[in-house]
Amino acid sequence: MSLISNLPARIGAAHSSETKFGKLGSSWAAATRISTPLQDDGFYKLQIAFRNSKKVFKKVSIGMTLLDERPAQIPSREIGKPPGVLAYELVQGSLVRWSSTMDKSAPETPTAVLLHGILGCRKNWGSFARRLAKEFPAWQFLLVDLRCHGDSASMKKQGPHTVSSTALDVLKLVAQLRLTPRVLVGHSFGGKVALSMVDQAAKPLARPVRVWVLDSNPGKVRPGGHRDDHPAELISLLQALPKEVASKHEIVSALIQEGFSNDVAQWVVTNLRPTGPPGTRTSFSWVFNLDGISEMYQSYEATNLWGIVEDVPGGVHVNFLKAERSLHRWALEDIQRIRAAELLAPDEGGAVEMHVLEDAGHWVHADNPDGLFRILSSSFRTLRS
Repeated sequence: MSLISNLPARIGAAHSSETKFGKLGSSWAAATRISTPLQDDGFYKLQIAFRNSKKVFKKVSIGMTLLDERPAQIPSREIGKPPGVLAYELVQGSLVRWSSTMDKSAPETPTAVLLHGILGCRKNWGSFARRLAKEFPAWQFLLVDLRCHGDSASMKKQGPHTVSSTALDVLKLVAQLRLTPRVLVGHSFGGKVALSMVDQAAKPLARPVRVWVLDSNPGKVRPGGHRDDHPAELISLLQALPKEVASKHEIVSALIQEGFSNDVAQWVVTNLRPTGPPGTRTSFSWVFNLDGISEMYQSYEATNLWGIVEDVPGGVHVNFLKAERSLHRWALEDIQRIRAAELLAPDEGGAVEMHVLEDAGHWVHADNPDGLFRILSSSFRTLRS
């Protein structure tokens, strides 16, 4: 297995702590990297920042994106200057002999694109992609940081920051890399991005493509009660924080005090990076662009992509995966419309299908990674070269 990235490797001191976000089965347990916090009195300033926030936040529990920051255990090859579209990594199976400079006459390597959710990053899919690459060694898996997220946040993007513009970024990246994706997998916000990629294609795709929309419907976003996730409130809260903080521990403590779970707090601080060189006492700053992310989430709530589902193009197989315990995201009307679309799909290789992942909440690739792997594997077996 090999990994290609358009960014230099980042080296820093870290310690491991396994959490629910990184558990990918007994043989694929991932370790969370959490930098050692600095002990100081800066937490008082954070408390003031929270109190001065104009918004009052109720006790909530948030589930959005799987955390997986295990350092890669596979060789990494750096490929020159970043292209400036999006930061990415390409996890390749052992049989892959692809590079973006290969002759166009060479056989195409089957490629899957994996898209994270709001406030996530490409690392969320790291362990899962490596597992897929081991099981399907002829495939490669493109992991991207969407605009305003992860390492792509430093690549300035013009607004508006929407589902559509985010999808166009990914389309530009795959075109630049001269890839023809055969599978698109998107979690939550990333699911709508995958649908929008299909919607923006100028013509039916050159070969059959399977689209997986994980625990997200194509229309109205329906947050639920106190046990459900409220990304908009979390984003607003993070916007009230200082852009630099003295330690990750401060943020964890402050978020818990505001009613967020420890799991969510630990996940959020993975988006903090030290401002100084490794091994020195330093402050931390947020890696993402919160203003842009806020705009993206508003677009996620408003974007309606039922049209692509109810008139699916030939050669496109759209799969919706509903988490068994994520009932707030799925109204009966949503399920009925998807079931109706299954019957209306054209015969020219187009299809719509509904799946249910048992024993999983919204964090599908953390709550039941083995079940998700079994369901997704059908795409790679069906499209096996």
